[in-house]
Amino acid sequence: MQTHRLDAGPDTVHWGFFDAALKPLLAVDPGDTVVISTVSGAPAHLPPAGSGLRVPRELPAIHQSVPQRLNGPHILTGPVAVRGAKAGQVLEVRIKSIELNCDWGYNIIRPLAGALPDDFERSRLIHIPLDRTRMVGKLPWGLELPLKPFFGIMGVAPPAAWGPVASPPPRRNGGNMDNKELVAGTTLYLPIHVDGALFSVGDGHGAQGDGEVCITAIETGLTGTFELHVRDDMKLEWPLAETPTHVITMAFDPDLDDAVVIALRDMIKLICARTGISREDAYTLCSLAADLRVTQVVNGSKGIHVMLAKAHLRNAA
Repeated sequence: MQTHRLDAGPDTVHWGFFDAALKPLLAVDPGDTVVISTVSGAPAHLPPAGSGLRVPRELPAIHQSVPQRLNGPHILTGPVAVRGAKAGQVLEVRIKSIELNCDWGYNIIRPLAGALPDDFERSRLIHIPLDRTRMVGKLPWGLELPLKPFFGIMGVAPPAAWGPVASPPPRRNGGNMDNKELVAGTTLYLPIHVDGALFSVGDGHGAQGDGEVCITAIETGLTGTFELHVRDDMKLEWPLAETPTHVITMAFDPDLDDAVVIALRDMIKLICARTGISREDAYTLCSLAADLRVTQVVNGSKGIHVMLAKAHLRNAA
């Protein structure tokens, strides 16, 4: 198996959208490892001169030469094609490591956005220094917040018939899931919609609470190491994840209640498939042991993820 690298730059990113028509920048074999660096932020989000915070040189270069499309704020590195991947299969993304690519992140509050769109009359931008050694971010009022970096966006190409789609709403192809459980050591499964899968990543987060209520986390650049596999023994309609301790079903919909229904039904299917118990028993197990969490409520399509400890699957089998 080989290891490849793809760094963010003017020739390696797409800004604000997904599209099955994008040409792959790199083609890898199943089982190969890809190291991908990312950057975040529009020109207005950069720290001021004299702040002591380092702006990656590729970020202004991207601003100058890469068009932002469909008003999507996310700068995405990719796509990466996986040889032999076919529509209808599943891309298995093993997240091996996630490291900081910047010594700062930013957070924005703005009117008419977030979970409380009418509560804040003025925009506010803050820059948050990130300590790579201690893995903390220092907030303006002095609080040192532990960093738990993850990519807000990991996704494959959408169906070709969709054409270009804006990056903010998460969809069946993944994308802007903003699921803080997708840290290093987690495996993500994405349904493939076009041959090659066309995997892209971005929207690095240093830390985020479930909900991402003000519409931004600690937005920053990250570098991820991913091992990519193709699964022809799985069928998925929605993204799925597995941590060392939990299985996680996910769904996204403008109506949070509808997202609950989709994610819960998928968890019941997963339990039945792995244990052989009845749907009724699986439903009971969900009520007793599964956690329904609000992934985010600010991106058009809201997110729900259902978490169940894998120990309960072993005990039920």
